[in-house]
Amino acid sequence: MGHTLASGPAGDTTATLLRVVEEVAGELHPHRRVEATLDSQLDRELGFDSLGRVELLARIERTCGCALPEQVAATVETPRDLLRAMLASHPASGSDAGADTGPMATTEASVPTQVQTLPEVLQWHAGHEPDRCHIRFYADAGDEEILTYGALARDAARMAAGLQGFGLQPGEAVAIMLPTCPEYFPVFFGTLLAGGIPVPMYPPARPTQIEDHLRRQSAILSNCMAPILVTSQEIVAVARMLGAQVPTLRRVVTTAELAGDAAPVLPQVSPDAIALLQYTSGSTGNPKGVVLTHRNLLANIRAMGAAAAVTPADVFVSWLPLYHDMGLIGAWLGSLYHAMPLVLMSPLAFLARPQRWLQAIHRHRGTLTAAPNFAFELCLRRIDDATAPAIDLGSLRALCNGAEPISTDTMQRFQDRFGVAGLGRGAILPVYGLAECAVGLAFPVLGRGPVTDRVRRDPLLTDGQALPAAPDDPTALAFISCGQPLPGHQIRVVDDGDREVPERREGRVQFRGPSATSGYYRDTEATRNLFHGEWLETGDLGYLANGEIHITGRTKDIIIRAGRNIHPAELEEAVGDLAGIRKGNVAVFGSLDPAAGTERLVVVAETRETEAFETLVTKASRLLRSVSHVESEA
Repeated sequence: MGHTLASGPAGDTTATLLRVVEEVAGELHPHRRVEATLDSQLDRELGFDSLGRVELLARIERTCGCALPEQVAATVETPRDLLRAMLASHPASGSDAGADTGPMATTEASVPTQVQTLPEVLQWHAGHEPDRCHIRFYADAGDEEILTYGALARDAARMAAGLQGFGLQPGEAVAIMLPTCPEYFPVFFGTLLAGGIPVPMYPPARPTQIEDHLRRQSAILSNCMAPILVTSQEIVAVARMLGAQVPTLRRVVTTAELAGDAAPVLPQVSPDAIALLQYTSGSTGNPKGVVLTHRNLLANIRAMGAAAAVTPADVFVSWLPLYHDMGLIGAWLGSLYHAMPLVLMSPLAFLARPQRWLQAIHRHRGTLTAAPNFAFELCLRRIDDATAPAIDLGSLRALCNGAEPISTDTMQRFQDRFGVAGLGRGAILPVYGLAECAVGLAFPVLGRGPVTDRVRRDPLLTDGQALPAAPDDPTALAFISCGQPLPGHQIRVVDDGDREVPERREGRVQFRGPSATSGYYRDTEATRNLFHGEWLETGDLGYLANGEIHITGRTKDIIIRAGRNIHPAELEEAVGDLAGIRKGNVAVFGSLDPAAGTERLVVVAETRETEAFETLVTKASRLLRSVSHVESEA
């Protein structure tokens, strides 16, 4: 190898570390010859992406018996940085599930059913139960920091004073580029108290990415015309250079610089004032900011609460990012309104050790939680059968899967793995929603568990008819039911002429209801394309059966080949199941074939195989032909 080993225990640690780095790098890129030194760049020289870094940390912890802080995955640049973290780490414990802390809440709390704005929600709780736990910041061991309603209200007022001191006017946007941290919440509510509009933005993953990340985020800042960006100390110096790209940006400040001492002047906030701009795309040149008012958000939170029978006795456990609607609205603001404690960890903490999510549910007797489908897959890959019985998931009554295509296979395997941990099948809730409806749009019946609809392949792909398949039909397509629209909301399925189609007919999914956005911020054309009369486009295809919505794919993703509609998600899952293919790292798309006048089916899949590469291509092509009945280019 190309490294020089030190002597003594530190030398042994160095040798072990570099061996593990080379092993994982070799698995990620089997065609490369990898020689790591302590000063090799993990990304540029060794080829570690974000998930590769997570795998590397997990391998180091297993090999060396240490527990590394989750931020290490995002911040280290070289093996030398890893070595420093290892030498400063503590030994890994056998389990960090922790003891049962008992109930965190009682049913004595009440819910502000009559308030009309988010500031009124916070002020109501702070006035009624200022010392009640609002957020508990999860820690593997030791004391966990708690944010009460009273503390949030006091800190939010200080942030509001600081924003007004920097010249923020009512109706102006405040960009919030912070990780999951205690300071995030008073900044968000401080913006609302000052009459501003919070704009959540995701922070850069690593220090070396700050400049490029901010350059890409300038499109959002320009669209919302935010005069103030609130960010962390690590980002602030680089972010201040954005002024040349975003002329409206007057101030880039940290939370410490923002906190003011004077009492804020609280403007009157209308229920129809904008309470949030939720951007649906932060990495393209044309991001769209979904406009959500206080009325929209409270309507959605109340409707989801009714559908899930939420009470103050519930406990929500979340690792979801706060710049995403499911984490921001579904987890945090929903918990705030319903007076239930929120047990919160950062997304990075979950990615580093997925068992933390389930251990937090175990420790705090979580009753509600939610995640996209990939999170369930990550738990299946990283939590083995031996670990599952040590975790008690019997307290869960609603485990929501949403925000991306839901795999019936993933849900079944998750139930099989964690049923021994007390997870009841009726707790799993496949849900459907979108940012244009705040977050939630359809929920299934509580306690029923996932219901899969198997339909005949050919009628659906050639004629859009979702006809029930025979139980023994090996070619049947499976779509999971996401239930019925939330109270007060409606869903319809239409054809290309906007005519409503009958049940079991595939078409474009549209919705309307009190949570529906009024459009995209400062984007007239995109708003015009969103609305069809009083109905809004979801961008999804699906069908209704027994009044319940089944999503079949995205309208823009459908591939038309030889007169058939091909759904990429099904093919991506099938290819991902092949031995040698990295599940979740498969993309299927159409490419115009001018000679044939139709679309070619193209598959891009990641593999670590080298010797059997051609054999793998052959297997993938054969599988795609059997599944889709068309030729593909792998």
